[in-house]
Amino acid sequence: MKQLRPAVLAGIFVVAGILSWAGARLWNAYGTLPGVPLAAPIVLGVIAAVLLATALSMRSRLKAQRERRPGAKGVEPLMAARAVVFGQASALVAALVAGMYGGVGVFLLTDSLDIPARRDQAWYAAFSVLAGIAVIAAALFLERVLKLPEDDDTTPESPARA
Repeated sequence: MKQLRPAVLAGIFVVAGILSWAGARLWNAYGTLPGVPLAAPIVLGVIAAVLLATALSMRSRLKAQRERRPGAKGVEPLMAARAVVFGQASALVAALVAGMYGGVGVFLLTDSLDIPARRDQAWYAAFSVLAGIAVIAAALFLERVLKLPEDDDTTPESPARA
């Protein structure tokens, strides 16, 4: 499984932001603008908390397993693989969603903040971007915790090959 690259996530964020900013401008030309739900930053925050809790739990279990503590509960490889896939999928979706809300937020900041409803929408968009960044950070941390060590092939060659 390949590791996530922050550059890919940043690219998704920027492209989604530009497209949603352009879409918000177009949509506003017709007189309405879709709102940023209050639940968006809350849901993203919950996902970030779950990813962080999973990473911390796995890290402590792996540490106990490495130190060979009595009664240490190891990490099953399939469970670790599922956690990494969950983290990667969450990071990709969070980059897309945060970019979308970031683009709408930039449009709201540049359009007019004198309307209280639009000001609230701009705050929700800003909190959604921050929560999306938290999801990405937690997912990258989880991926780092569960990364397998590199194979140092320092074993001497067998006599048959030499």
